[in-house]
Order: sequence, then structure tokens, then C-alpha cells
Amino acid sequence: MFLFGEKRLGPRRHLAAAVALALGSWLSGYFIIVANAFMQHPVGYKLGDDRLLHIESFAAYLLNPWALWQYAHNMAASLVTASFVVAAVGAYWSLIGRHARHAGICLKAGVLTGLIASLLVAFPTGDGAGKMVTRYQPVTLAAMEGLFDGGPYAELAIIGQPDIAARRLENPVVVPAILSFLAYGSFGSTVRGLNDFPKDQWPHAVELLYYSYHIMVGLGTLFILTMGVASFLLLRGRLATARPMLWVLMLAFPFPYIATTAGWWTAELGRQPWVIHGLMRTADAHSALVNPGDVIFTTLGFAGLYLLLGMLFVVHFHREIDRGPAASH
Repeated sequence: MFLFGEKRLGPRRHLAAAVALALGSWLSGYFIIVANAFMQHPVGYKLGDDRLLHIESFAAYLLNPWALWQYAHNMAASLVTASFVVAAVGAYWSLIGRHARHAGICLKAGVLTGLIASLLVAFPTGDGAGKMVTRYQPVTLAAMEGLFDGGPYAELAIIGQPDIAARRLENPVVVPAILSFLAYGSFGSTVRGLNDFPKDQWPHAVELLYYSYHIMVGLGTLFILTMGVASFLLLRGRLATARPMLWVLMLAFPFPYIATTAGWWTAELGRQPWVIHGLMRTADAHSALVNPGDVIFTTLGFAGLYLLLGMLFVVHFHREIDRGPAASH
């Protein structure tokens, strides 16, 4: 109805379809996050005599504090992605000199929303989600930051390469005491490092977790900078004619997809070696009734299906951008 029903529905009912689609996706997103948050920080359950987990408090399960911060962070990131795409369309139209009025609307909406959402991703949502990790998964925090030796005045690693065999961060560029402050609100707070935990409690892929986290944070910082400069030019009335900035906005749209993917890698790699943190290890989370061949077959099937849907999306999206708003009236 939203994608193909504009002419049949008319403006008002088409807008209603858009609102329903947005509300439905945001609501379903929360229940997806709640399920994932239980795996990160299980609450509201009891272990029955049958050795199975049972919901003891649906309210506690539904209002898991981990879910609240994770959902806010996730949806702010989705706004960043959407804003960059909208801004990229406006920049493209501005660069080729078409649909000037709609290009201006896309630029204004995309840039201003993108700046606000990029800031929200960092604070308070990113900070709140990070504090959840600090409190309930301290070994994950150490792996994300490449911190092997804990202690007070812990350094924040801007860049470096974790060497697991030597248990150190190679070629680090660090900011003194900032990690302690970000984690606990005090520069002198003690942050535990990987060496403070048994090796079997470490995430399975420390290097991949470390790089995923730093890609997410690095790109998020660049998003704030990009949208900040674009907003400054917009408010000065110069964005539509600032071709270098328009090129940046047009070419930047893939990077929020990369950042959100890196963010989910961080969340899921960081939970390891647990499938439900503290309750069930990933090594034990398998079914004796499902063989590896079935897993590989269905995984390849879903991957192929999503690849097909992705290609169709790109083709349809490109056609709609090329056609532009004028052709729809």
C-alpha cells in the first residue's frame, strides 16, 4: 500500500499507510530487541524443576533495562541511516539540477534529523547501552576496548591492534583515564582488563569484536562531524550550492549501514561465549534433532533470499530516484 498504492489511496490515506508502517515496524522492533536483551541480560525468569526457563514476570521481561537502552540506541541508529539516505537523494538531485524544491526538502529533513539522531546515538543512548555492558558484561567491555591490564585511570584506545598471544594492544593511540570516566563516571575508577578474567570467559573473537566496536564508534563520530558541517551550511543558506559537501552527502549513505552492522556484531560477539549470558553457553545451545547439513542449507537459502530482495530493492529504489517526485503526479 505504501510503495505502490499512492495513486489509488490518495494523499491522506497514503500518509496513513506510511504512519501505520512506521508504527508497526518500530513496535515489532521493540519485541525483537526485548528477545535479544534477554540473551544479553536475562531477567524476569525462573528455572523450573524441569530444568527449563520459565517467564516469572512478563513486566520485568518486557521492561528489561538492557532492552530499553538497546532499543533507544538501535532506533536512533535507524534514524541516522534513513537521514543519510534522504540527504543523499537530495544531494543527488541538487548536483544534477533536478527537482530543486524536493531536493531542498530532502536536504533539510535529512541533514537536521541526521545531526540530532547522530548525537542521540552517542549520548544518551550509546552511553546508556555502554553502561549496561560495563555493569553486566565487564569482560566484554575489556575486549571491546582492547584492555588487557586493568586498573584505575584506564586509557581509552583510539586505535591499535590486539595481540591475543602476547596479551597486549600493539601500536596503541590512547587517551589517558577516559575509559574509567566513560565507564564509571570517575577518572580514578578501576576498570578490569581481560587478564582479570579466566580465558574461558573471554569472547571467542576478541579481535573481531574490538574492530567491530571501533568501526561503529569511529563512523558514528564521523556522522556527527558530517551532519554538523552540513547543518551549518544549511542554516547559512549555502548547502544547496556547496558541491563538495553535496558530494560527501551523496556518497556517505552506505556508511550508516556499515556502522549498524558493526554495532550488531559488537553486541552478538560481545555476548560470547554465552547464548544466554550467565545461563547457557553457545557450545551447549544446539539441537540433537537438527543436523549441520540442515543448518547450512537453510542459512544459504535465507542468504540467497535476502540477496534477491536486496537486489530488487536497489533496482526499485534507483528507478524511483531517477523518476523523481514530478512523475508521480
